[in-house]
Formats: sequence, C-alpha cells, structure tokens
Amino acid sequence: MKEFSSLDVAKAAVKVSMTASRSEEDQLVRELRSQGIHATAVDIGGNLLQSIPKIIERAIIASRKTNVTKESFILDGAVAGATRDAIMQVSMKATGLNAGGKVAIARCGENLTVCIFLSIGLLHLDDVVIGLAHRSVPANL
Repeated sequence: MKEFSSLDVAKAAVKVSMTASRSEEDQLVRELRSQGIHATAVDIGGNLLQSIPKIIERAIIASRKTNVTKESFILDGAVAGATRDAIMQVSMKATGLNAGGKVAIARCGENLTVCIFLSIGLLHLDDVVIGLAHRSVPANL
C-alpha cells in the first residue's frame, strides 16, 4: 500500500463531501478503500448552529458504522473535535440560515480528516462553504 500524507487524506475527504449522489459517493469510497484510505459521509441539513450536537453525533456514528474508526474514546474524540472545528469554519456564513450538505470523514494511518461541504441559503440565494479539520490519531486503533 502507498503511504499517504495528511494532504492526501484531506483531498479524499473533500472529494467524498462533494459527491452529488449516494451512488457516486459509494463508488468513490470503494475506490479510496482499494487504495488504502477509509472514508464515509453523512448528509446534514437544517439550521447549522442549532444542529451542532446532532452533526457531531452523526459524524461519529457514520465513522463507526463504516469502519473508518472503531468505538474508542480517542477516535470518537478526534472525530468530534475535527467535526466541531470544521463547523466553526463555516459557521459565520451559516448564522441564522438553513444549510444542507455533507460531512465526510477520511482516515489513513495516523491521519483523520473531516470535511463539511454545505450549501447555505435563503430562497434561491445560495452560497457554498467548506470547512476542513485534521487530527492525528494512533495508527493501531
């Protein structure tokens, strides 16, 4: 297997978060896994700031269910912290508005990255934002 850098894992998370359909997402996740990068995504939507706890919870559960991470205090904390950091990066544009998009988690070795890709808007006046956060985790967990 090829050795991937934190930049490679971040690129994978961004690509997964930007997929347009579940089938496209599944295909990309399979391709990444064959290369050695584990990834998953979960849809989110609604008032971003009111949904922060639910978004963090959904990211942790998605990463566990798809074996990107396993149930571990350290890994759950890494996913939660990175998800929160990514939310904070997009929160200024989302204050008081509805948002819809994806949270993607990618992991390879000691690198774990969370990417949030959102459409934020009011009526037809949508804006697009992206938040990205990285954590270093033990490779053997």
